[in-house]
Amino acid sequence: MSLPAPFLQTLEGVVGFDKAAFEAVHDSGETVTAIRVNPNKKPNQNLFDNTSRVPWCAHGHYLEVRPSFTLDPNFHAGAYYVQDASSMFLWQALTQAVGDRDGLKVLDLCAAPGGKSTLLSSYFKNGLVVSNEVIKQRAAVLVENTSKWGAHNIVVTNNDPSHFQSLPQFFDVMVVDAPCSGSGLFRKDPSAMDGWSTDLVALCAQRQQRILADALPALALGGTLIYATCSYDPQEDEHIADWLVNEMGLIPQAINVNNYAGIVETAAPISMAPGYRFYPDQIRGEGFFIAAFKKEKEAGTALTSFKSKEAILEKLTKKMQEQLVEVLPDNDTLATFLQSGMIKAIPAAFESSIVTLATQLYIKKAGVSVGELKGKDFIPAHEYALSYLPLQTFNRVDLDKEQALSYLRRAEFNCSGEKGWNLMRYNGLGLGWAKILPNRINNYYPQEWRILKV
Repeated sequence: MSLPAPFLQTLEGVVGFDKAAFEAVHDSGETVTAIRVNPNKKPNQNLFDNTSRVPWCAHGHYLEVRPSFTLDPNFHAGAYYVQDASSMFLWQALTQAVGDRDGLKVLDLCAAPGGKSTLLSSYFKNGLVVSNEVIKQRAAVLVENTSKWGAHNIVVTNNDPSHFQSLPQFFDVMVVDAPCSGSGLFRKDPSAMDGWSTDLVALCAQRQQRILADALPALALGGTLIYATCSYDPQEDEHIADWLVNEMGLIPQAINVNNYAGIVETAAPISMAPGYRFYPDQIRGEGFFIAAFKKEKEAGTALTSFKSKEAILEKLTKKMQEQLVEVLPDNDTLATFLQSGMIKAIPAAFESSIVTLATQLYIKKAGVSVGELKGKDFIPAHEYALSYLPLQTFNRVDLDKEQALSYLRRAEFNCSGEKGWNLMRYNGLGLGWAKILPNRINNYYPQEWRILKV
């Protein structure tokens, strides 16, 4: 792999950069595959017991060989998420900068495809995660991946960062894995080199400042900002840290990396704010930068107002509540409401927060879609099948791998089960719904999610 000479020149003198080792690892053809297990989904058969662990993430595992994830029903059931090991360091950053605190509201500002949002929902298991993506097509991918993860404490939004100014000091934690020039992904995706240039780096640095300045008013005083990129360039990393401290008034937070060999601690040139670099020749993962900050004062920027035209959230009627209890019993910890005719379930502790968010943002997914009531009939939603919510009131059909893959392709398959709605499962985990009739099986797996690979 021939790395661009101008790119290598930008790294000369950067802390931790070893040109010979860096070029060698890019030439080696080595690939590193890592997954993060979903702690709330326990398959009947343990999947990764014999794998090595990612040292800085409680649920991270390295795989020696990259399997076909598309052809693994466990993947579609949300048993794990495929994520670069370096990115999983977010878990350790949260552990040290935030700690173990319940009831926090967390914003993942640039969230697609969803790796950090699913990590956040597991870390803040008793919190609320707002997972935002500004690009509509990428927001659809974010909805799919967070739905498969199954957590009902995730809200997916499709908003510009400036829209969050309408929620002043709303969030306790803000994660900004900012759009960047992508040089940290050159080994994993050599095509990323084609668009790289010093002009792109400068443009990305300007965009990163704009994104941060727009969104920071939504972070509460005393709140934590985690900033990250997959770029090696100091303009997008340490220089942004300087800007956050000197222009936005944030307080840098150190993260102890003494237990993690190969992570390089850096200091921003002016503020000396600590940052942490990941080089693929020194750790098992791709290029990454991360830094943590506290907000202790407002920057004094002028705020803009934004109000969504999203459908109003409606309360369930008493009759609907009585019908819902039949399929979702013991739901005292849940708040339920209607949005465009669909019953949604979220943690009860955040009911008022959801109402506030719905008035200010474009919500693509709120908690878990449970289903629709049409007269006396309950039609379950696909998200419900993948969720952590109780599903014991439904008939279940356990599929073998061949049956499961046919189901996920929306191809014909045979199985035995009770008449009516049945939860299709693989390895004890929900995949989706099918309706078993006397002479056929109606497959309700989402058309847009089906496996196309033969």
